[in-house]
Amino acid sequence: MSPKRRSHPKESAELFSQKSSVPEPLASRMRPKTLEELIGQEHILAEGSLLRKAIETDRLISVIFFGPPGTGKTTLAHCISNVTHAYFEPLNAVTSNVEELRRVIKQAKLRSATQGKKTTLFIDEIHRFSKSQQDVLMPDIEDGSVTLIGATVQNPFFALTGPLLSRSLIFEFRSLQEKDVLAVLKRALADEERGLGRLKISADAQALEFLAKVCEGDARRALNALEIGVKSKGRLKSGALRFTLKDAQDSIQKKAVVYDKEENGHYDTISAFIKSMRGSDPDATLYWLAKMLYAGEDPRFIARRICICASEDVGNADPQAIVLANAALGVSEFVGMPEARIPLAQAAVYVACSPKSNAAYLGIEKALKEIKEGRVQDVPPALKDTNYSGAEKLGHGKGYKYPHDFPGHFTPQEYMLKKMRFYEPQDIGYEKKIKERLENLRKER
Repeated sequence: MSPKRRSHPKESAELFSQKSSVPEPLASRMRPKTLEELIGQEHILAEGSLLRKAIETDRLISVIFFGPPGTGKTTLAHCISNVTHAYFEPLNAVTSNVEELRRVIKQAKLRSATQGKKTTLFIDEIHRFSKSQQDVLMPDIEDGSVTLIGATVQNPFFALTGPLLSRSLIFEFRSLQEKDVLAVLKRALADEERGLGRLKISADAQALEFLAKVCEGDARRALNALEIGVKSKGRLKSGALRFTLKDAQDSIQKKAVVYDKEENGHYDTISAFIKSMRGSDPDATLYWLAKMLYAGEDPRFIARRICICASEDVGNADPQAIVLANAALGVSEFVGMPEARIPLAQAAVYVACSPKSNAAYLGIEKALKEIKEGRVQDVPPALKDTNYSGAEKLGHGKGYKYPHDFPGHFTPQEYMLKKMRFYEPQDIGYEKKIKERLENLRKER
């Protein structure tokens, strides 16, 4: 039996480009082919920008594109393939392996030696590659055998290795603005060759505006929704198709929220939530809380973060904050969703509206630093444990003064061999009273 011939990716692309019984999705048909057709990402593709000049002059070095889905990362890579004179080799990290990487790199070197032609290697979802797979690329990126274009929805500083990052320029793609998504939809409706122009669709402005808003800056999702909505419609008597607001709403049963657990959406949103509570903004606090709950975040995780904020950022300025936060944690575990949203909201708003002091947090951080870097003090003899036979002979507890035996339940005595100050209460909320009392006590010591 003769061995099977393995098809080259270019040959595979040609096969898939031929007409088939399965129609190509609208989002794929409408993919821009040139830089001029691209919509959005002006912050990295404006005239005269570093990336645009590198593309137009065919002097692109290895780059990593990262950002939310549907913002044009893969599209830009394909536009580059149409501009560059280099051989364009597309791979997907989900289906590729080390063997295929080595084969592609070997062909790139042969192409350079025999034809004098560079190779641009595009790896979609590059974050799916393991560390060892990423390491395979290192030598050949370094010596210029291939120019890498990597695309990922994850933060590359977490998902990719340091050596790969150091050899690449990083470009962040932002979610498209509503006006950009609206322009994409209108272009699809008007384009008779690749879009829906031949169908003579009458689309209500409200319907398109709804899709542009609800698709969260994801052009692919907006185009998919438009295509689904149009396919489910019948023609009017005039022969045209009518696309209404209800059609748009029906085409998206639930709004997608960019919130990948254990990825950027998760960490960025919880960061915004905590900082909103710390910044005493209850409205922003509720907004980010709602986003997390809508996206299916574990309410116990949210409750734990509220507890930490109540202690770290409110502290003794309002000692009730940690009590209420802890109660919300217990209630949310007991009742579960969707009712858990109510105690979580109550606790989060309370923490956001409370006076703030991080004095206790700063105090323990300062004390830990002293333990780590300074000489650890011995326990003063008067404070040592006396609950065992022989302690008295060692002098343990000798001279200790029991505070409750004195007026005001206080008497001056030393609790450290070397005086040090870690807790500095603030003039705010209940902590102001603590500060006044502590200052009086410290004067007596």
